[in-house]
Amino acid sequence: MHTPFSTLSHLECSRTGARHDADTVAGLSDAGAPLLARYDLDRARELMTRAEVAGRPPDLWRYHEVLPVRDPARVVTLGEGMTPLLPLPRAGARLGLPRLLMKDEGLVPTGAFKARGAAVGVSRAAELGVRAIAMPTNGNAGAAWACYAARAGLGALIAMPVDAPEITRRECVVSGAELYLVDGLIGDAGRLVADAVARRNERGAGYQDTSTLKEPYRVEGKKTMGYEIVEQLGGRAPDVILYPTGGGVGIIAIHKALQELVELGRLAGPMPRLVAVQAEGCAPIVDAFAAGLRSSEPPADPRTVAFGITVPKALGDFLVLDAVHDTGGTAVAVSDAELLAAEHALARDEGAWICPEGAACVAAAGRLRESGWLNGSESVVVLNTGSGLLYPDTVAAAPPVLAADGHIP
Repeated sequence: MHTPFSTLSHLECSRTGARHDADTVAGLSDAGAPLLARYDLDRARELMTRAEVAGRPPDLWRYHEVLPVRDPARVVTLGEGMTPLLPLPRAGARLGLPRLLMKDEGLVPTGAFKARGAAVGVSRAAELGVRAIAMPTNGNAGAAWACYAARAGLGALIAMPVDAPEITRRECVVSGAELYLVDGLIGDAGRLVADAVARRNERGAGYQDTSTLKEPYRVEGKKTMGYEIVEQLGGRAPDVILYPTGGGVGIIAIHKALQELVELGRLAGPMPRLVAVQAEGCAPIVDAFAAGLRSSEPPADPRTVAFGITVPKALGDFLVLDAVHDTGGTAVAVSDAELLAAEHALARDEGAWICPEGAACVAAAGRLRESGWLNGSESVVVLNTGSGLLYPDTVAAAPPVLAADGHIP
């Protein structure tokens, strides 16, 4: 019998459950909802033995049976995946969480977890004959997709708010992407991208709109964070996972990974409680959760230094809220002052300079410990979604300047 590289079966509408063909370029479902990739998990269970997976290279493609790329020759990679799961003993002691761990995504190519979604999304796009990708971005996703598009030999059209981090602009430019800055929010950039894709494709340009959750495979790349966490913990999940939530793909993806791992018989013990973390300046998911709603409303004036989670209205908000509800989790917002303080404190405690979005998770963990939602006995994983080096403006550095013939006191 032929051994498949992928056991991809079909795409499924996240609202209605309707089946869609997985071997054509796909956007939203007929119901206007995100499509989710589904696999022959019985076949995958036979192929993905612990010994087999353990003997593969330490990257996200070690889980290829539950990823959508059918031909291994079409894999586009820069070595992404298998980031460390680091104990945080000093930070944990300070916060009253002695079993605190951090999944550090700042160490993947392009410096942010967005590389996972880009690797899988670009690989599958190229396999299906796409010639160029296009997307709006708050910065890191556009940088990652631009780099992976270059790696695959595809074109890239990127639009980002003018306030997006400067370094992400440079990543797009150096990789040859067509970049535009938009005087507005990510939603405004999205409208401009959608219009450009429609007009260009009328001329046969072969673009795919890879906006958040408007194509099905970014989720698949990001779900490998969940697979890795469970593998790194010896087949068990932590008690709690905190995730910074803007568009919500990461927390949706980890929830999907955990569900698949249960079906694969690879997850022993209970499902972890998932916590969606937002900034107080842009917290539509937190507000919806508090109100008992399954969809969110955009805030009037969304602003936060954690630029990556400045998403006023997530297309998959209902999937984020489902993930939180289904696992007995919660949603919490922290102030910019709290998350910046957490960023600096963690660097002093552990030598890890993390992004403000990841720091929001550390601040939220402390907040949940203080409230009693966490009692201190739990194993807690915070996701750091990017390197602090992408956000140099979050740290002021004005050391004294000494004369060459001076002395240090």
